[in-house]
Amino acid sequence: MAGLTSTPNQENPFKTSWVNRLIFAVIIGYLFYSMSTLGLTLDRLILGFGESERLLSRMFPPDFSRSSLLLSGLAESLQIAIISSFFGIVISLFLGLMAARNMMPAIVSIPIRGFIALCRSFHPVIIAILFVKAVGFGALAGILTLVFASIGFIAKLFAEAIEEISFKPVEAIRATGASSASILLKGYWPQIMPAFYSIVLFRWDINVREPAVLGLVGAGGVGVILNDAQNLFEWQKVAMILVSIFAVVIIAEAVVIQIRNKLI
Repeated sequence: MAGLTSTPNQENPFKTSWVNRLIFAVIIGYLFYSMSTLGLTLDRLILGFGESERLLSRMFPPDFSRSSLLLSGLAESLQIAIISSFFGIVISLFLGLMAARNMMPAIVSIPIRGFIALCRSFHPVIIAILFVKAVGFGALAGILTLVFASIGFIAKLFAEAIEEISFKPVEAIRATGASSASILLKGYWPQIMPAFYSIVLFRWDINVREPAVLGLVGAGGVGVILNDAQNLFEWQKVAMILVSIFAVVIIAEAVVIQIRNKLI
């Protein structure tokens, strides 16, 4: 057990000091201060649980009498996810390459990184509201929103994956006199392929879920049906939609896992 005992020269990474204790006390103090200013009381929490119980009693059993309308909403959500993911991936491939600091000069990479940062600076719901105002209600607003969000996600992580590659295989292939396309496909792509597949599959999983939220602001998909049922206090239909969304998300996640196991 000698390997488990600490030596006199080994520094304790969890050692305490007055500075650490003061920082911890400030964090705890600010936590309680924030809870008091926001009105987060135990009475409100207990009242909320009671209201939630009454709401759930109205939602069950789910009403599947309008399943045709639900299926059309789910199909539209899936179409939004597929189209936005495709264009988001294609655009992100180009922008990620342009944003990589080991591939492009600063005069190119810095503006591109600024645009990518802009794409991920705002919540998709905010972007969806702007696109709904610009192009009107419907699936187009949802597609543009998710393309915008996908660029901010995929392009950033793709650029970071490119920046982490080793240039030794690239230089070895370049020394053979290979073309630029061969250098790209045989030198760069094998190194970034696992990360790229993981990023794309993860973003696809997100894009399948997002239309349910974006539809609440008019950006198409099953969220529009959910919003209508909620406004009409048709809680059993709300439960039907929520159960269906949960089932679709689970199926999509299972598909993603199978694809990931085969590709990565």
